Amino acid sequence: MTETETPGAIAARRTPTQKRARERVERILDVARSIIAESGSEAMKMSEVAQRAGISIGSLYQYFPDKAAIIRTLAEHYNALGRACICEGLEEVHDLASLRKEFTALIDEYYAMFLSEPVMRDIWSGTQADKTLSLLDLEDARANAQELAQAMLRASPERDPDSAASTALLIIHLGEATMRLAIQVGEAEGRQLVEDYKRIALREMLG
Repeated sequence: MTETETPGAIAARRTPTQKRARERVERILDVARSIIAESGSEAMKMSEVAQRAGISIGSLYQYFPDKAAIIRTLAEHYNALGRACICEGLEEVHDLASLRKEFTALIDEYYAMFLSEPVMRDIWSGTQADKTLSLLDLEDARANAQELAQAMLRASPERDPDSAASTALLIIHLGEATMRLAIQVGEAEGRQLVEDYKRIALREMLG
């Protein structure tokens, strides 16, 4: 086993069921977050994760076969946070006015989350370069788009469901691209990009 083991071996070898094992996995992930926040995911090494987590390298490999598995687990965690944010933000949508209000607040909250989470930014920035993470990202985008399409249909029941689904997926995809761009530029320019995105997305959603 080496630190350059292929990304295909990405699932954790062992799913922890006991409290002690779950705590160990959380400690591993906390260490990984710290390293990524300090130096980026490219610089993270399995040996450093093991050393800082206070476990042997063999114990680390029992839970994660390589660093790609750690990064995927973190990506799934942040995707789940984002999805929960979207579901909660859109559940109160029942007409066009509430769709405008809740979507605007949701995008502001999402952007703030990216600004405050360096690990989330790092993982998202590298998503497109990793096939497995890219597929995970697409699956997450489809799930988020489904939530948005349902909100759009509640706001406009007469809308064609297929059209709503297609528009929602494009809006989610454009939103992800906007966030990636916004965190790469200065904050003032980034906020303007986010405002422009909201204006474009609302125009499409509200008709």
